[in-house]
Amino acid sequence: MDFILSDSVLTLALFGLVVLSIVGILWGLFYPKLSSTAGRDKRMQAIQMSRVQIADTKLKKASADRRKDIEDNLKQIEEKENESKKKKLTLASRLAQAGLEISPKQFMIYSAVSGFVCFLLALIGGMGMLVSIGIGIVGFIGLPNFWLSRRRKKRLAKFLKEFPNAVDVIVRGVKTGLPLGDCISIAATETAEPVAGEFQRLVDEQAMGLSLAAVLPRLHERIPISETNFLAIVIAIQAQAGGSLAEALGNLSKVLRARAQMKEKIGAMSMEAKASAAIIGIMPFVIGLMTYFTSPDYIMILFKQELGWIVMGATLVWMGIGIWMMKNMINFDI
Repeated sequence: MDFILSDSVLTLALFGLVVLSIVGILWGLFYPKLSSTAGRDKRMQAIQMSRVQIADTKLKKASADRRKDIEDNLKQIEEKENESKKKKLTLASRLAQAGLEISPKQFMIYSAVSGFVCFLLALIGGMGMLVSIGIGIVGFIGLPNFWLSRRRKKRLAKFLKEFPNAVDVIVRGVKTGLPLGDCISIAATETAEPVAGEFQRLVDEQAMGLSLAAVLPRLHERIPISETNFLAIVIAIQAQAGGSLAEALGNLSKVLRARAQMKEKIGAMSMEAKASAAIIGIMPFVIGLMTYFTSPDYIMILFKQELGWIVMGATLVWMGIGIWMMKNMINFDI
């Protein structure tokens, strides 16, 4: 009897332990979901997620608005650039870009003097009236414009070589906390000509009450190269959309130096083609001069007969076309 009772007690004890274990497991699994704090935790989590989503939405909207502003600014600048390219350069603009402080009227007087001198030299050299008039026209139109274009090209190339140094000066000044106008003033004193003179003109125009966004497009008009347009674009975008000006100008400086290195590399690689074009272009004149010294009667037929002048004129035209084509083949825009 005692044995049977002890077995029953043991069975009940085991059954109770199993029930308690199952209840404990179920309690551990379902209590967090059934308790009053579970709803609160869910609500707090939902609030936090909604705040994150709202902040993320606002950030995306601000980024999209800023991107749209930048695209609009770039579009406006590009339209202005296209309009300026369509406009034909006036003589006053060419003189300003060449760094000449003379008026168009003075340039025309100098051109007339050049044409008259060439006309007189042709007459004194024994050439006919028509030929002398043609040489005088070349001296009036061709030589002054050729000299002006060459001077303008040299000045722009010199500006482009010094311009990255000026941008670096501005970057260092902005990083130290100086205003952009003061940085441009420092660049005007620390750089070489013609960058110093152009930047000093910017400072003077700002002193007259114009904003920097208004004077920078004028710099591009006086120095019509892509690099000055890049500077105007960077500062215009920074003024409208915000951001780190030092970082933007630092990236611009790297781009300018990379472009300069690429131009030098292309110039070195195309030097052989340029030398070949120069030899081909000058060879007919050398051969004609040598023929004149060795057999003057043979070559002078070209100068004494009208047909000879026509042949030489046609030859010069075709040579000019060939040189122009070779020049365009070895020149690359970056």
